[in-house]
Amino acid sequence: MLELRSITAGYTRKTPVVRDVSLTLAPGESVGLLGPSGCGKSTLARVAALLHRPDAGTVLLDGAPVRHWRHRAPRAQRTAFGVVFQQARLSADPRLPLADLIAEPLRATGRAREIPERIAELAPAVGLTPDLLTRRPHEVSDGQLQRACLARALVLRPRVLVCDEMTAMLDASTAAALVAAVEDYRAGTGAALLAVGHDRTLLQRWCDRTVHWDALS
Repeated sequence: MLELRSITAGYTRKTPVVRDVSLTLAPGESVGLLGPSGCGKSTLARVAALLHRPDAGTVLLDGAPVRHWRHRAPRAQRTAFGVVFQQARLSADPRLPLADLIAEPLRATGRAREIPERIAELAPAVGLTPDLLTRRPHEVSDGQLQRACLARALVLRPRVLVCDEMTAMLDASTAAALVAAVEDYRAGTGAALLAVGHDRTLLQRWCDRTVHWDALS
């Protein structure tokens, strides 16, 4: 269970972009967070994934309050989350071939021995062919790079996926393929999903329930 209670957050204390927002995500549940650009959805998603410390409020994971954020959070909490951002090119190291990009979390957590097996599993699951794995971000399309970013988010087998406008910059067929890959992963693992976006039709088809930002704030 992931609970966000009365979260206020921003990038300066004087101008929070999220004010007194609460949200719950049950194990295995998929929740769509719907709202217009600039309303604070992405900031709340970063708080939920332990990537941004809120100014006020409480985040609970499995009933335990979260007290540390980003690299200071305990490994068990950090690795419970997999995150896919909207702009793959801003979240990918341009120097790394896609295979190394996918493997980054395994190396960072001392699990490099698992790399061949996990890449062999994940590459076909997200639609990456072997020739693409040797290419760097500037040598692939936006859709191919986002497939690699999704594989990176899944490589540690997270219990909670946070997809922040994951499909917003993709063509319809690639978007559908990535949503299908997420759902295949969730079906096999029971992972929960927080999907952030402004496409009402997509979120309503994808998620168990959709929450409009106006209902939270």
